[in-house]
This record gives sequence, structure tokens and C-alpha cells, in this order.
Amino acid sequence: MSIILKRIYDEPPRLGGHRILIDRVWPRRISKEDASLEEWMKDITPSPSLRKWFNHDPEKFEKFKQAYKDELHQDEEKQKKLRELKEMAENERVVLLYGAKDEEHNHAVVLKEVLEEM
Repeated sequence: MSIILKRIYDEPPRLGGHRILIDRVWPRRISKEDASLEEWMKDITPSPSLRKWFNHDPEKFEKFKQAYKDELHQDEEKQKKLRELKEMAENERVVLLYGAKDEEHNHAVVLKEVLEEM
């Protein structure tokens, strides 16, 4: 399985892959052409209330991580998207794109972990 996390503001990976934006909100200053996306999966992101509560606060990350995992496991639509991503990653490189500045404390890290545990 090949899943790579990358900030959308960074250069596209030279190795290529199926590029998927996994943020609910489109990133500022990035045009659709510059993003070079195959997909935008905003339905797999944390709920707006969870995202607002977390507010990228590293001290809240462990609680956020568990709450987001609970959302991923309890929501049927999110489960469907997880299965799609897992299957895709078994057949090709998947690049999950996110906009957060903190590369260690964000929902993309949690999502990748969940996919790798499946």
C-alpha cells in the first residue's frame, strides 16, 4: 500500500500518483489548475464542529485523533470513502493533500493511520 501525505502548498511529487485533496475547504491561493488533482474528497474530513474545536491545537491532538477516528468508523459515507482509498492505495500511489501548516498534528495524519490499520 502506498499512501503519501503532502501539503498542497508544496510542489507536486515528481513520482506522481493519484492526487486527492482531503480538506473540507478549498486552500487559499491555489487554483484548480495548480492543484493538479484527480479528486477532492471533502466528505472524509472531520465534521465542522470537530474541526473548529480542534483548531490545530497540538495540545488537543490526542483527543481530536480519537474523536476523528470515531467519526470515520461510525459514519457510513466515511466508511465507503475509506474503502475506496484503501483499494486505490493497493493498486497505485495515493497522495493525500492537505493545507494545514502543522505536518504532525492534522487530520491527514490520522486518516493515513486509519487506512494503514485497515
